[in-house]
Amino acid sequence: MKIQSPKGAKYLVTSPERSRIMASVRSAGNKSTEAGLAEILRAYRLAGWRRHQRLPGNPDFVYRRQRVAIFVDGCFWHGCPRCYAPPTANADFWKQKFAYNRARDRRLRRHLRALGWRVLSIWEHSLRNEASVAKRVARALSDR
Repeated sequence: MKIQSPKGAKYLVTSPERSRIMASVRSAGNKSTEAGLAEILRAYRLAGWRRHQRLPGNPDFVYRRQRVAIFVDGCFWHGCPRCYAPPTANADFWKQKFAYNRARDRRLRRHLRALGWRVLSIWEHSLRNEASVAKRVARALSDR
């Protein structure tokens, strides 16, 4: 079975065993990155955010009143230009998988912007610089 990505690239859906393994890897989600941002938001008293809001792309944090959606992207799964190192095993599959992930991210964020939302994307590695992240969020909130 083949799946079309938004850009027309195709990749094979994996075997049931591979799918089971991938599902178990993803089952933890990005809880550590989300928890890291939640700590920063609390420490810098950037209150008013909500989680698990029904919006396109399922943003990790949402400030509804200011219409700000925040995504915390894991460097591996979203192909961070700074940190990403492609896997060597099954390289073609992973190349297509990450290309699809990036295209999906761009499409969903563009859709949110079209709906009038301000969208922030924060890379996992940037959570180490708490002051910088807090400043970006505060600026996005004050611009609204």
